Amino acid sequence: MSAVAERYAAALASVGLERKRDVKGDLSAFLDVFYSSAELRNALETPAVSQEIKEKVIREVTEKMGIDETVRNLVYLVVAHRRAGMFREILTALEQQLNMRMGIAEAEVSSAKELSDAEKKELTAVMERRTGKRIKAQYREDRALLGGVVVRVGSTIYDGSVREQLNRLREQLETE
Repeated sequence: MSAVAERYAAALASVGLERKRDVKGDLSAFLDVFYSSAELRNALETPAVSQEIKEKVIREVTEKMGIDETVRNLVYLVVAHRRAGMFREILTALEQQLNMRMGIAEAEVSSAKELSDAEKKELTAVMERRTGKRIKAQYREDRALLGGVVVRVGSTIYDGSVREQLNRLREQLETE
């Protein structure tokens, strides 16, 4: 992730949290429209279009969408500096900034079978106690695990899979 994208994201996160606005949702909604409309992308990325026209287009689109002025100002700034190609990177950096500031950790959970809602809730509670943060988990099946779960929170991996337990047992037997 570039330092420029992180600076844009940090500034937007600061203002959004201060004003209690859903800047992530608004930026995400704008980017959905931006990337789905070739005309809008061309208007905002083409150097031949004047800055005044770009600002008018941004204002009209964001007003129709009900986008917060904080996000509108960020879009103005990014487009004026010809960095529209960084929008996705800025959104990713914004999500990370907001999660960090609100004490949320993202977790990737792999399990041998699909977990029930009760199992997901229990696993989330355990991870929240262990990390001291609120956990926002994404779940996926991985049949190669044989059983159990593997949880990745940031750079930390909690491996409770049957495959890992068998590997540890094999290593123990080999050293004896």
